[in-house]
This record gives sequence, C-alpha cells and structure tokens, in this order.
Amino acid sequence: MSCIFVIDDHPLMREAVAMLLRRLRTKSNIVELDRLGVVQQAVNDHGTPELICLDLRLPDTHGVSGVREMRRMFPDTSILVLSASPAVDYSDLALEAGADAYVEKSLGAAHISRVLREFLDDEQSAESDENGPTIPEKLSKRQKQLLVMLDRGMSNREIADALDISEHTVKVHLWRLFRRLNVKSRSQASHLARTAGLIDY
Repeated sequence: MSCIFVIDDHPLMREAVAMLLRRLRTKSNIVELDRLGVVQQAVNDHGTPELICLDLRLPDTHGVSGVREMRRMFPDTSILVLSASPAVDYSDLALEAGADAYVEKSLGAAHISRVLREFLDDEQSAESDENGPTIPEKLSKRQKQLLVMLDRGMSNREIADALDISEHTVKVHLWRLFRRLNVKSRSQASHLARTAGLIDY
C-alpha cells in the first residue's frame, strides 16, 4: 500500500489535510506526523511516501530547511508545502529548496483539495480530461519562453542552463504550464502552442 505523509505540528490542520487525502486516495495509508524528527521512523514503519504535505513552521525546522531536508531524503517524492505564511514571502524560496508547489492554508479546503488531486495522478477528475487543452487568455513571459524551448526540443537540463535556474525549478515551471494549458505532455503543449499561436517564431 502506498503512503502519504502529512507533516504539521497543528493537530487540527494536520487532521483536516489527512481527511481530504483519505477521501481522494482511499487505498493509500495517510501518515500524520508532527515534526521532521519522526520521519525516518515513519519510513521504517510505512515505507517511502509518494507525496509529502509539509508545513514550514515545525518545532525542528527554520525557514525552508524542512523542504531541503525532505528533498534530500526523498529525491523522487512530490513535496507540497502547505503554509500559513503568505506565498509572496516563501513560495520562491520553497520551490528553489525542492518543493513542487506552495499553497497558502488560508485559501481553504476546496483549493487545497484541488491541488492535492492534481498531485495524485490516477485521481484526476474525468471532467478535466474531457475538457481537453485550454487556450489561456494570457501567458507570462516565462511561460512563453518555456513553450519556445519545448518546441525546439530542449531538455530540462538545457532549459535550466539557458534560464540559469535549477532543473527542479524547470520541472515546477513546466508542471504549472501544463496545468494552465490542461495538457499532460511536452508534445501536447508544443502542439497547442503552434496551433493556437501562443508563441512567436
């Protein structure tokens, strides 16, 4: 059985996130932890998590140190930061430290649930699939850069070098871009970009 770690020292928030996850992933073992110091024991007991929902402010962390530690321990595990701190303060720092997404707790259960569902690939809503690719009204400069680079067939490493960012940050940017376009692959993104005139050649 796969497992998901919810790491938060506030019992009510931890239980609320765990409850959302149990609804979304009925066959997964949702493991609730109150600090990083017990993570290794949880791995021994339950195995490597497929997803970690992590609060930034834990008794044994400072700033984004918890994100760095979890990324070091679990290089292939998705890390979703759920924090009371405004995104403007910590989002970029958390992503650079290794998080895959940053969500403010104040956005509420519906928003948190939607983000969680996106991380749990096999629980994607059928409605999203049926709608197919979405042509956004506006893309950021970075998103347009990424579409041009994808169309040129550049690898994540090549994109990272060209933009002077880490490969992990490239993956995060691509994940956000694919969500925006409602596509699941590089080829789908490139095809939509060409057919919808999203980039200038």
